[in-house]
Amino acid sequence: MLSLVKELCTLDGVSSFEDAVRDYIKNRIAPYVDEMYEDVMGNLIVHKVGSMVPEGRVMFAAHMDEVGFIIKGITDEGYLRFRAVGGIDTRVIIGKRVLVSSNKVPGIIGIKAVHLVKEEERKTVPKIIDMYIDIGASDKESAEKLVSIGDYAVFDSDPREFGSGLLKARAIDDRVGCAVMIKLIEDGPDVDAWYAFTVQEEVGTRGSGPAAYEVEPEIAIILEGTTAGDMPGTEPHRKVCVPGKGAVLPFMDSSSIYDKGLHSLLIKTAEENNIPWQHKEYVSGGTDAGTIQRTGGGIKVGAISAAVRYIHSPSCVASVEDFESIYRLAYEFLKNCGGLQNV
Repeated sequence: MLSLVKELCTLDGVSSFEDAVRDYIKNRIAPYVDEMYEDVMGNLIVHKVGSMVPEGRVMFAAHMDEVGFIIKGITDEGYLRFRAVGGIDTRVIIGKRVLVSSNKVPGIIGIKAVHLVKEEERKTVPKIIDMYIDIGASDKESAEKLVSIGDYAVFDSDPREFGSGLLKARAIDDRVGCAVMIKLIEDGPDVDAWYAFTVQEEVGTRGSGPAAYEVEPEIAIILEGTTAGDMPGTEPHRKVCVPGKGAVLPFMDSSSIYDKGLHSLLIKTAEENNIPWQHKEYVSGGTDAGTIQRTGGGIKVGAISAAVRYIHSPSCVASVEDFESIYRLAYEFLKNCGGLQNV
């Protein structure tokens, strides 16, 4: 799992620019699937036929996209004006390295130097409108040879293992979910199931609705990254979940209340197989579940997530052991899915 997550986290996939991630997944899983196609939105929809066919159609979903930036202007001096794609805290982007467009043009997110800032300005967080990306161009004409308005930019941040079994990387949310689905397709139990690698989750869960409408599952399990809140000074009831304590099983978030039967079944499956798990103890964030749940006549949804510190930043941090716990739980859940008609 670790090597796969690391490899996926090096691929560019800002919302609506998921091509590199989708192409990698398509090439990797092609020998293992019976049906695979890309829909109008760009979702990659996959069907793996199995000898065990659940009474209700089962779909796993994970989003391919990551937060990033889009270029909206080029100044006469050759600097790039940009806006965020997805929910990014502006405090974490100042001075960070980025790569612009599929050409991977290196750049730095800059602001006015501190000795030029007025006292009142130092008391506030700079706005993105006051920032720029410096690609080292001497003027607008030089910049336009490298970058076009509408190009994307991603954090330039390589995966790195550190500490006690932790991984630092951009886009762990949600390349970990994509990795789990790839492993289920390659090595999972012989169960008939559908898999949706979705797009544009970070800008309003836009891809998952059409994917669910196409597949028409009775049950959907969303594999995700979720916000950890175990930093010093955080009140206990706001800690949400903790990297290293196992797969996160949320009962509710800002977009959905998860199906009670599925939630209970996931807990039971984890405990029966000695798989570490934890509750998501603070209601926050949202996932593709919110859109999938309300598709068609309604779909039962559950979620298995990874606790991720510093989510939506160039240095997301998660536990390698949690990756394995999520995969094991998804595997056992799928293996036993013949009983899902009773949920």
